[in-house]
Amino acid sequence: MIKEVLVVEGKMDVAAIDKAVEADCLITEGFNLKKQALKNIEEAYRKRGIIILTDPDSAGERIRAFLAKRFPEAKHAFVPVEEATANDDIGIEQAGPEAIRKALEKVHTLSFEPSNEFSSSDLIRAGLSGGSDAVRRRARAGAALGLGFANARTFLKRLNHYGITRDEFEQAVAQLDKEDK
Repeated sequence: MIKEVLVVEGKMDVAAIDKAVEADCLITEGFNLKKQALKNIEEAYRKRGIIILTDPDSAGERIRAFLAKRFPEAKHAFVPVEEATANDDIGIEQAGPEAIRKALEKVHTLSFEPSNEFSSSDLIRAGLSGGSDAVRRRARAGAALGLGFANARTFLKRLNHYGITRDEFEQAVAQLDKEDK
């Protein structure tokens, strides 16, 4: 049983999570976030902590950003886009149990005192920005590091806000290079 309460977007997300792990879930019902839903999330945040596990799409990212501002010590888990895509749809409900378990093993807490460990130069040198293959490499690096898919600017922000170490970054990039050969 996961101690924290998972915050997801819909009922079908809960069904997918139930197949993967034993956890309590709260539903945002998309970006509607009614007063009662926010009250329930706030209570869970205070009593047990929450893990935000929204869909890896633009709507899910907007919900995540809104909740992260409101609940700054919330934890974050990301299912990679390719592991959350099926039937021409993207979402946690499309992810398999193994993908959900992997995402929950790589939970991060957002730090509002970010490091300056990484710069855009690091992304360029690693082939994660500026190149023709950067989107694919960034998606794979995001999956390896538990940061999810993001554009270069958001990826850099996540590297510096989620406590990723230089060693973790270098290992992920080395693995990408090895797989690409």
